[in-house]
Amino acid sequence: MTQNGEDVTLARRRAELRLAADDPGRAPVPTEPVPHPQARELPQDRSQAILEAAKRVGAVLKRKGHPFALAGSVAVYAHGGSRHLQHDADFCILPEDAEAVAATLREAGLGVRVPPEDWLLKATCFEQDVDIIFELAQRPVTPDLLERAQYLPVDSVHMPVLAPTDLMRSLVTAFSEHHCDFGSVLPVARALREKVDWEEVRKTCGDEPMPAAFLFLLERLYVIEPSKEQP
Repeated sequence: MTQNGEDVTLARRRAELRLAADDPGRAPVPTEPVPHPQARELPQDRSQAILEAAKRVGAVLKRKGHPFALAGSVAVYAHGGSRHLQHDADFCILPEDAEAVAATLREAGLGVRVPPEDWLLKATCFEQDVDIIFELAQRPVTPDLLERAQYLPVDSVHMPVLAPTDLMRSLVTAFSEHHCDFGSVLPVARALREKVDWEEVRKTCGDEPMPAAFLFLLERLYVIEPSKEQP
């Protein structure tokens, strides 16, 4: 690099142009446009990449008729939440369908692997991680859970998406002494608060210390109303 931060190729071409001007007999130097030294390929939009992976996997599962529901941050986006997607795309399937779903994804050309955890499969699509989950917050995915899913557009692809109450319940139930990131779930609660049955969430996980603390925080921040059962 030069002192001005110019690309070496750019500096060389400018030197050749100066030589050509000083020596009329020198062969002409090509004058095709030279890229600006700061012109670089724009970084990939990670959220869009995750979204494209979710659309691709959802379309594959739909085509084969596998029962499933979109979960995680892409499901939040489908319900009207932030487009800032986190980490990967998540799908819920029935435990008994795991092998068939893995075979379907492999047939579609996607990489599938079995991680040490015994509650999900890992797939790769468009260089993004996709979690195929058959146990959600330490509870097996059930037909009832998938039947409650709402059929929503995810960008340009319609697919089943976890119902808001089930989605929020899965996030809150996952809180523990080892995993308690309220900051990542608080924006989700704000985005979905009008769509969630909070009394149902409390019945499911409100007695556990970490979920109870999060629900109390939501009350103090006026995101949700206090429990109707409180005196």
